[in-house]
Amino acid sequence: MSDEVSVLIVDDSALMRNLIGRMINDTPGLVVAEKAMNGRFALEKIPRINPDIIVLDIEMPEMNGIEFLKERKQRGIKIPVVILSSIARRGAEITMEALSLGASDFIQKPSGSESEDIYVVKETLVGMLLGYGNAYRKTMGKKVLSPSEYKVKPAQAPRSVDLLAHFNLAGTPTSPATPPTQLRKPAKTEIIAIGISTGGPDALRVVFAQIDADLKVPIVVVQHMPPGFTNEFAKSLDRICPLDVKEAEEGDAIQPGRILIAQGNKHLEVEKKALNAVVHLSDSPQVSGHRPSADVLFASVAMNYQNHALGVIMTGMGRDGAQHLGTIFKEGGMTLGQDEQSAVVYGMPRVAYELGHVMEQVSLNNMARRICDVAKTPR
Repeated sequence: MSDEVSVLIVDDSALMRNLIGRMINDTPGLVVAEKAMNGRFALEKIPRINPDIIVLDIEMPEMNGIEFLKERKQRGIKIPVVILSSIARRGAEITMEALSLGASDFIQKPSGSESEDIYVVKETLVGMLLGYGNAYRKTMGKKVLSPSEYKVKPAQAPRSVDLLAHFNLAGTPTSPATPPTQLRKPAKTEIIAIGISTGGPDALRVVFAQIDADLKVPIVVVQHMPPGFTNEFAKSLDRICPLDVKEAEEGDAIQPGRILIAQGNKHLEVEKKALNAVVHLSDSPQVSGHRPSADVLFASVAMNYQNHALGVIMTGMGRDGAQHLGTIFKEGGMTLGQDEQSAVVYGMPRVAYELGHVMEQVSLNNMARRICDVAKTPR
């Protein structure tokens, strides 16, 4: 039995099955377990191949992705699922339905083997498969490979080290650096800013379902997500959250009991005025490899709210948000980071922790409670 993360690819397109298969086979730590052309064949294969993760198309003959997820739930299958989604509006609605049925995450389908987005798709998909797949392997008592044990494919040898560093899968965290000196003492929390990426859809569902209904502090969120999906994502969160959740629009008021989710491909910044506070959207260049960027949000929050802010950095690849979570810290704000055990990809929170920018590491299941406790504590 392979110690690599084994992937079942389910898609009715032979082109897409082969394209995704090549991405997986080119990546150390991943292996294709099997391929299936619809949900019915996938269900037949699962008991035999016992994959660690499933890549699932939505639109397929005989049994589509939604029908598969319903049957998966009924059969008690816990194997995580990443959805291959189309960009159309209807695709966004169905993708959110898939998440509500237990899919872990989604990625936009690449438009073809020669498309410009293919490398971005590969990087994101590989991160999801390694993150969710290894998390599942841990729960099943299976071995999780360390980077030194990955069988590096010759064609990928120069790239493999870069990938591991990017996903922050390597080794155990180093001790945090000396925390920055705070310019002032923390004061009453007036805003909560959250930065999150891979693993975010699942994690935010957990946090916002558990958040206190009487929390009076507004929340602004950067979740790395493609344009066209954040409106439906906000609606799906609003259905399970006691507070109001909406996709941020230019000039939206920052107010108690409201959660604003950054739009896909738009930076989100805050502006605090004498009588009110609002958000602004921006098309300025990517920061830390992203738009929206958690670093942009955190810097804006630190500048406008100083020691009246709470910054939270959660699961995600790379380092977005790690630097300017430190700016919130320096200005006298409070900071929390998701812990390694509960993060699908311990990348962003790891970098922030190692920089000394995280005051306290918190598990996903305790995150809503800690956010509310910190926000409600008089200072």
